[in-house]
Amino acid sequence: IYIFEFNPVQATTAALLVVFIGAASGALPKLRKNEILIKEALVIWAIGLSTNFTGAYFLPQIPEKTILTGFALVLVVAGTSMLIPAPKESSERKVSPLALIAISLVIGAITGLFGIGGGFLAIPILILFYNVAPAKAAGTSLFIIAINTLTGFFAHYRHWDEVNWSIPLVVALMALVISRLASRHSSNISPATLKKAFAFFVFAIATFTLVDTWLIS
Repeated sequence: IYIFEFNPVQATTAALLVVFIGAASGALPKLRKNEILIKEALVIWAIGLSTNFTGAYFLPQIPEKTILTGFALVLVVAGTSMLIPAPKESSERKVSPLALIAISLVIGAITGLFGIGGGFLAIPILILFYNVAPAKAAGTSLFIIAINTLTGFFAHYRHWDEVNWSIPLVVALMALVISRLASRHSSNISPATLKKAFAFFVFAIATFTLVDTWLIS
């Protein structure tokens, strides 16, 4: 939106492809290590299908300020979730089936509306409802992001011809290269520090979006 002057519909459509490519590339190594629980991921994906398609359908009718404000608030929630310690694996379920359904519907909605896969919501639900170990929860969340964003991408098929696809493809390629380079050096930095740094980066984007939407534009 801010660099390439996409409107929110174009930006969401393009973001879905970019996020899918990034999540899929991250999920493949996890799949080889058997760190993805396909069945559990498909349950969360299937529950959120209705809101994913609904969000995609109504997106063009939603005012731009509302979309950008919602996007910023989702970023705030995502950043906050990174600062909260991950729940520990337990032998007892701590989340009810209704909570599983509700969170899965939210994941679908934010995918269809904002082009975000909802992995930050998937990890706690995997640990607390399915009693999944944190390592497998991380891998499974990447798979959920991948299939959610791919579904959302096809749900936005009406807007494919509105996007200059050379831009998101270049962005996706750059993201893949940067992530590979960063992964080689990430062992020198503690995971807690990385999560805090990324959380504050997300907060900065959210703050800029809100300021630009309500005070500048």
